Amino acid sequence: VQLVESGGGLVQPGGSLRLSCAFSGLTFSRYIMRWYRQAPGKERELVAAIGSAGDSTDYADSVKGRFTISRDNAKNTVYLQMNSLKPEDTARYYCNTVWITVNYWGKGTLVTVSS
Repeated sequence: VQLVESGGGLVQPGGSLRLSCAFSGLTFSRYIMRWYRQAPGKERELVAAIGSAGDSTDYADSVKGRFTISRDNAKNTVYLQMNSLKPEDTARYYCNTVWITVNYWGKGTLVTVSS
């Protein structure tokens, strides 16, 4: 399984970014997909998750109403639309899935929210 994140960068507070995660190696449409983030000096935390068909989603309280997770099973890609970004959203964002009992991670994409 290979997960490749993209779309990070430097953005001002209040701005938006859209992260993408390209998935390969398994049948994408069978798997729950998740976005995590890890800020410097902090533990990795779950940001959002989406069911295999895209019909169920869940969010961390800290991002509810600002972030939206979605997926395109035809493109084997999961997205994270991030709006109203805050400095505390600064972190490396990782794509994740679990196959049997194995966690698969991408290398992450860095998001920096700063003026």
